[in-house]
Amino acid sequence: MNKETEKLVADLDLTRLPQHVAIIMDGNGRWAKQRHRPRLYGHRAGAKSVRKVVELAGELYIPHLTVYAFSTENWTRPQNEVSGLFKLLMEYLNKDIDELHRKNVNVRIIGSPERVDQDYLSKAHKITSRTWNNTGLSFNVLFNYGGRQEITDAFKAMAEALLSNKLKPTDINSALISQFLYTKDIPDPDLVIRTSGELRLSNFLIWQTAYSEIYVTETLWPDFDKNELVKALKDYQSRKRRFGGVDD
Repeated sequence: MNKETEKLVADLDLTRLPQHVAIIMDGNGRWAKQRHRPRLYGHRAGAKSVRKVVELAGELYIPHLTVYAFSTENWTRPQNEVSGLFKLLMEYLNKDIDELHRKNVNVRIIGSPERVDQDYLSKAHKITSRTWNNTGLSFNVLFNYGGRQEITDAFKAMAEALLSNKLKPTDINSALISQFLYTKDIPDPDLVIRTSGELRLSNFLIWQTAYSEIYVTETLWPDFDKNELVKALKDYQSRKRRFGGVDD
């Protein structure tokens, strides 16, 4: 942590940090275009920002960090970009897993297995399995993830449980639905950060973000560093969360 970051962190109330920060990492393509480089150049630069954010989240003892790495809609992108993103995830895991494990980070890949090569998935989960007993930061990488797909899969699983008499219709409530989601063991995000200035959730954790605070920055993801994360946390601490209620 450099001196500038330390100064920004000093203004935070460390007793009021979010328990779960979720990030829509947007702007890699635009960042690369500004530099007249291919989109994958931007994605590689974005991976460096992931490292910075994971490091600071661990230093601040934020329990959960989730990033949106590849959505179910990203399959419509050019094939070379899709292949490049898959390759980049594996490169990131192979390069960083030792350091993440050393820092007690628990890494999980979360998403739908549909359309993803099973050999690729097996390799990714084998790499991350080294960290699954770690008790520090829970770092969740949403890959081939879509909020609607997640809810659809949850409903299918509940329907099967109903048909097999493992559930009754009267058992179904919001808490039960949450237990059928990919993120069943993860608390809902307190803070959602979206980079690049876009004002939409893009099918990201649409059930879990019902009462999340949303912070949007014009900063493109490859330029998002520790200082930018502290600014988002500072803004979060200025909010008064009501969860649908009113002030006393």
